[in-house]
Amino acid sequence: MSFSQIGNSYDDNVRKVIPLYDEIHAQVIDLIADYTAGKPVALLDTGCGSGTFAARAAEELQLSELVLCDPLAAMLDTAKQRLAGRADFYQTGSEGLEFEERFDVVTAIQSHHYFQPAERRQAVANCFRALRPGGIFICFENTAADTEQGKQIMLRRVERYSIAHGRSEEEAKAHTLRYGTEYFPLTVAEHLALLRETGFQTAELFWRSYLQCGFYAIKAEV
Repeated sequence: MSFSQIGNSYDDNVRKVIPLYDEIHAQVIDLIADYTAGKPVALLDTGCGSGTFAARAAEELQLSELVLCDPLAAMLDTAKQRLAGRADFYQTGSEGLEFEERFDVVTAIQSHHYFQPAERRQAVANCFRALRPGGIFICFENTAADTEQGKQIMLRRVERYSIAHGRSEEEAKAHTLRYGTEYFPLTVAEHLALLRETGFQTAELFWRSYLQCGFYAIKAEV
């Protein structure tokens, strides 16, 4: 299987478990375009996966620099195939980033919810440090409901969505059983508190659908 086939297969599978997957990317790009007002943007995409979001960003935004990071070599190889000559690549997760005030925008789409608390705090701190003053951090994550009843309703809805989009009942159930064992959602309030504690001047929720929530946080100008 070629790298492009691997990437397409990965993305097709993700679309079966994340409702509005492509719209999530569109929302991030729209937010970047609004915040940067058409200026050239230095963008760091952490947990880049197969490079789907980054490729779209490269087409729709005016980028002065594009850097992609992912801890998995196979994903990074696929992203390199997609974006050859248009980006720099580093095999690391955001918990291992070492950039200092280099980027206008840092994104983390569906990646930080895999971290344990200390790793997550380090990852967010690294993203903060990588931003220039006035830069914006945008993340999407699987997010916890505020109540057990809300959690169960949400997981049932995710299972029905997955089955309707081609997964078997067993596959859909196996995916929701990962909640709290392979990924570790925070509530909206916990997300916002973490962003503010890290040092961001502004922290906001801007999207919610099924398990997925989108947040942005702005680093203060000097």
